[in-house]
Amino acid sequence: MIVHIDCNSFFASCETAFRPELKGRPVVVANGGGGNSGIILALTPEAKAAGLRRGMPVFKSRDIIERHGVCVFGADMQKYHDTSERIMRLVMEQGIVQNFVQYSIDEFFGTLPVDDRAEAVHYVGLVRDLIAERTDVPVACGCSTTYTLSKVATWYAKRYPGYRGICVLQPKDVDKALSGMPVGDVWGIGRANRRFLSLSGIATAADFARMPESIVRKKMQTAGARTWRELHGTRAIEIERRHPQQSITQSRTFAAMTDSHEKLRSMLAAFVTGIAHRMREQKRMCGSVEVFLSTNRHRLDLPQYYNVDIERLTMPTEDTGEMIGVATRLLDRIYAPGFMFKKMGVMLGHLSDSTAVQLDLFDHRDMDRSRKLMEAVDSINNKYGMQTVRSALASEQHIGRNLLGFQSKGSRPPRPDDGRDD
Repeated sequence: MIVHIDCNSFFASCETAFRPELKGRPVVVANGGGGNSGIILALTPEAKAAGLRRGMPVFKSRDIIERHGVCVFGADMQKYHDTSERIMRLVMEQGIVQNFVQYSIDEFFGTLPVDDRAEAVHYVGLVRDLIAERTDVPVACGCSTTYTLSKVATWYAKRYPGYRGICVLQPKDVDKALSGMPVGDVWGIGRANRRFLSLSGIATAADFARMPESIVRKKMQTAGARTWRELHGTRAIEIERRHPQQSITQSRTFAAMTDSHEKLRSMLAAFVTGIAHRMREQKRMCGSVEVFLSTNRHRLDLPQYYNVDIERLTMPTEDTGEMIGVATRLLDRIYAPGFMFKKMGVMLGHLSDSTAVQLDLFDHRDMDRSRKLMEAVDSINNKYGMQTVRSALASEQHIGRNLLGFQSKGSRPPRPDDGRDD
């Protein structure tokens, strides 16, 4: 049986998970740094009840936001990636769902070696409860015989409270389920195909499934035919593990512009800490570091500046301290006083397999010691949350230029104004 796990309002759920005092309050996440700008990307049920919708511009929604006391946060992709990776690890370590893979930042697929509905509900319930307990992120789960039908089951799990977040769609119930689902909500039906289906009088997923396969293949090509076959219970789609990335990037648009060199250095260290962890998750090493810095191109009343610099490493590294050292050196080179900066980013490039390292005769680094340190840091962060242990430079009060020291984040929940960035 295929299992689909979908995190509910993922970005907004991550924000409330980090801020327990916001539970039950309307919360939205917007791009562009939050505040008065950007488009709403995710929102809690309370925000939806207030009349807000995904895709609405924040500035046009200001009346609703102020009237209902809605909390607006800028998208913090590093936080969301970290939470997604933690969910992956939790489920894989639990061992109930097999062949578990990440499809997107908030969606996962796997298999369950059972056919009985009650058994499936029981075991998936254990997975759901583990995720909620350890990350405080609510999820909806669907189970069925194909990937597409499992997504159909999740569609019902998210919309009908009686399922308690878990819907198992058995073959005998497929036609009834498809009859209640708009065809535009079927996974794999793109915008262009929706228009064609609408003009053809196809309103529900069941209508689409009743179309002749030859017509579907002719009008919607191979992808449409695969979706059609999946709705008929035949597996036609394969979800594979993603290939290792060649580079990893973290950039952020600040909620408020800044000209502080020290603040930029601290934020850059936090960027590197996060993506270095993701890099090691893929068993990769970094061969180059690139940093860019930019002012707000929309503020034509202010002086404009953009600069980027890259440094190729003589030897690949997986040590966060080394990468922070290179990144801050690059920032020092491209930073210019007298400008208000709005965006900054870092890219770890030329990634290579960390299990096959070609050593340099003149490289005197203690790579074994460095690797053990990184493994210890990652182990603690995986267990207690990302950046529980982090670089001192990335902390709120860093000590001088100590790039290799790590200190505890502590148990204080983040304040409402922490991390309000894109």
